[in-house]
Amino acid sequence: MGQPVVHWELWSENTEALSEFYSKVFDWNVTFIPEMNYHLVDTESDDGIGGGFMTPQKGPWPGDMALYIDVDDLAPYRERIEAAGGKVVVPEMEVPGVGSFMLFEDPDGRVLGCWKQLPKQAASEETE
Repeated sequence: MGQPVVHWELWSENTEALSEFYSKVFDWNVTFIPEMNYHLVDTESDDGIGGGFMTPQKGPWPGDMALYIDVDDLAPYRERIEAAGGKVVVPEMEVPGVGSFMLFEDPDGRVLGCWKQLPKQAASEETE
């Protein structure tokens, strides 16, 4: 079985305006997480996936959007990405209490992410 897309991000210099726009147009619930400078999007739907809005910290970034692919371990996918001609552009980073991710560039220059979710028990223990 293949690996599903589990999260999306829109990258913007003005995430506040972007949050207001999508909230007004699509009734999305956007929650600002100050310690991460991140706007988490809950589409409040049982269909589809949620996402977020962020301002990249360094550039130049080769795009303005990323999709995140669910994986069980980041290290083997880093090796597979590099062996297949891709390049890791942001090494593994932890999202406290939730999981970890890395960003990679495919051979055409598109940036996507790999996401490793913490097991449900570990995630609930970290937030207690």
